Order: sequence, then structure tokens, then C-alpha cells
Amino acid sequence: MSTQPVQTSVDARGIIAQRDLVVDLIRTACVVLVVIVHVTMVGIAADDAGIRVTSPLQQADWYVPATWVGQVMPLFFVVGGFASAVGWRSTLARGGGARDWYATRLVRLFRPAVPLLVVLALGLGVATALGTPADLLATVAFGIGSPLWFLAAYGITQCCVPLMARLHASAPWRTLGMLLLLAGLVDAVRLTTGVADVGLLNLGPVWLFAQQLGFLWADGWFRQRSRALLAVVAVLTYAVTVPITLVGLWSPDMLQDLNPPMLPLALLAVAQVCLVQVLHAPLSRLMHTRAAQGVVFLLGRDGMTVYLWHLPLFIALNGIALFIGVPFPAPGSATWWATRAVAVVVVLATALAVARGLRWFDRPLPRLVPGSDRPAWPVVALAVLCTVGPAFVVMQLHLSFGVAVLGAVLVPIGVWLLSRTVPAAGVTRI
Repeated sequence: MSTQPVQTSVDARGIIAQRDLVVDLIRTACVVLVVIVHVTMVGIAADDAGIRVTSPLQQADWYVPATWVGQVMPLFFVVGGFASAVGWRSTLARGGGARDWYATRLVRLFRPAVPLLVVLALGLGVATALGTPADLLATVAFGIGSPLWFLAAYGITQCCVPLMARLHASAPWRTLGMLLLLAGLVDAVRLTTGVADVGLLNLGPVWLFAQQLGFLWADGWFRQRSRALLAVVAVLTYAVTVPITLVGLWSPDMLQDLNPPMLPLALLAVAQVCLVQVLHAPLSRLMHTRAAQGVVFLLGRDGMTVYLWHLPLFIALNGIALFIGVPFPAPGSATWWATRAVAVVVVLATALAVARGLRWFDRPLPRLVPGSDRPAWPVVALAVLCTVGPAFVVMQLHLSFGVAVLGAVLVPIGVWLLSRTVPAAGVTRI
């Protein structure tokens, strides 16, 4: 894929020809798979005993092996690294720098979250005022807020892109090795001390390791390797990862190894990106069909909004169904599983409708005009705290009315600060 900015004279077909459409396919597939996992993980039981939230997926005998396929977050960060490498090089090519990068990337990441945080704050406030049972409200809030961890983790990796790009340019393999070593050391300290919060330090090494693999992908490194070699690397990586999750150090449940992120996820990222490259040719042929492009571009355009809204919408749709008396099959029953495909389609369709209505919040920052610049470093630093901070709090304390209010206030402030422009150095405005 070309890393140079696309010229405005290039038509749509030319743009498609210059893109690695497999990246778009993988990114979209990851979002859809996350929706599928959540729709099958949340079951609503409504009977004489009241309303209960269960997790049929986690009760299935095949659940743990399935997490090795369903855990796509490592691959998502690899794809994010690919996009970041291309985006950072484009930023440099047009004369931008780190402050321009932070502003454009964080606004694009967090502005779609603003209406969600406002709705969550209002919804949790109203539910509390109406006397919703505290345990039920806490369970629902925990589920609704769980995807927001991604904003914190991805926001941190995006803030590290300028530094990690320089390290990648000078010593790519040493950088990957050090990140993998750091991930192992953090896990060793966590396992030795029994202090779970130590694992939060791996928000850096684990996800940055996956991001660096995306840099290699953007360089064409995987494309230049034979499929046989990549398949061997993937098999060997699984051959290492499976045993270490069976001896009690890490969980064989790849979703449990997500919070905090652990070493097996870094290893999983290696296997996943190798397998994608092994299948790159047929996937690329698929993505050059109009049908595949239509589906991927329809879902991919609003991918972040779909990701952020799918669980709140799923809970809301279940609430509406309960209110109007729709019969609910017993979670985990054959009927319940048979209805999951319908539930996924309904949730995706609803999320896309919401995304279309909120598209104003998903617009990128306009490029800087001559004579202008992004805010000064202290303002950028404050904006980073305002945007990444609330998502990090959700990840640690889980969603609640107070945390939702915190996000609904601080995130718009952070986005506004990043959206401002100031005179460039040495330029005086009259």
C-alpha cells in the first residue's frame, strides 16, 4: 500500500487500487465479531423470579476454545498499527508533526464517544431516580461500559505513535523484543506479588507490541515472506502459547487475559497477523468484488460508532422487548441460540441507523491551513487527560452514573481543546 497522500485528482477506482482492502476487511470483521460475541454473551431471563442477566456463552462447553478465535483485539491493534504507520507518514509528508497527529487522531477516536457518554449519563441518572434495583443497574452499567476500555487502550497507543515510529525506523526488531520482554516482566511481577493492578502496566507493552507488528505490515515485511514460513511461525506461536496457558500462569480463556492485557495476547497477535497474510491473496480477491466492498464500506465507515453503541442499543432493545411483552426464550436454550443471528442483524442495523444520525460527530478535523498550528503542548497534554482519562476510569472502576457524568463533561472539553487552531510559530495574525 502506498504511504503517500492520495491526490485529489485520483478517482474512486484509483483510491481503491492503492489501498490494501484486506485491512478494511479485517477491521470491519473484528467489529462484527465483537458484536457477535457480546450478543451471545448476554442473555436476558424474564420469568416469575424477575429479570436476570446471564451469560450463556461462558456456560457453553466449547467457550474456552472459541475464545482463541473470538479474541480479535490483538489483530485489531495490529490493523490499527498499520493505519497509524500510514497516517503518521502522511502527516510528516504534508509538513505536520506530533501535535497535529495527537489532535487529529484523538478527535477522530473520542468525538464519536461524546453523544454516547451524554446518553449514558442521562440514562443512568434517570434509572437511579426511578429506583431501579442497585444490583441490576450495576450489572447493566458494567455491561454497557465494558467496550469503553478500548478508548483508553487505543488512545494510549495512538499517543505513543510518534515515538514508536522513530524506534521502529531505527531498531524494529529490538523494539519488538523489548516490548515482549516488558510484557513478560509485568506479568511476572503480577503473578509473583498477586497484585492484579500491576497488570495495568501492560496496557503499554502488549498493545504497543501489536501496533509495531502493524508497522511491519505497512512496511510490506509480511508480504515479502513466503506463506509457508508465515504458516510455520503461526503454528510455532500457538505451540508456545497453548502450553503456557495450561500450567496456571495465564488463563486459557483469551477473553479473561484481556483485562489487564497479558503476554498471551501479544503472542496471539503474531499468529493472527501471520495467518491473515497467509490468506491475503484470497481475501484480496474477495475484496475486489463489489458485494464485499459494499458490505465492508457500509459497516467500516461507521465502525467506531457501531462498536461504541452496540451494547447500549442491545440492552435498550431488550428493555423495549420486555416492556411490550415479547416472549424471551430461556438463555442458552436451542431456541435462544437460533435467534442470535436475528439479534446480531437487528443490533447492527440499529447501530448503523444511529451512526448515520450521529455522523456529525464522526467527522475528522480539517487539515491545517498555512499559518496555523495545533494548540501548544500544555494544552495538548490537558486534552489527552480529558479524553483518555475518563475511559481509563471506566476500565478501572466500571461505568456508573458519576463516571458517565465525568466522561460527558471532560471528553467534550478535551475534543474542543484539540480542535482549536493557533497561529503557527513566527506568524502574527492581524
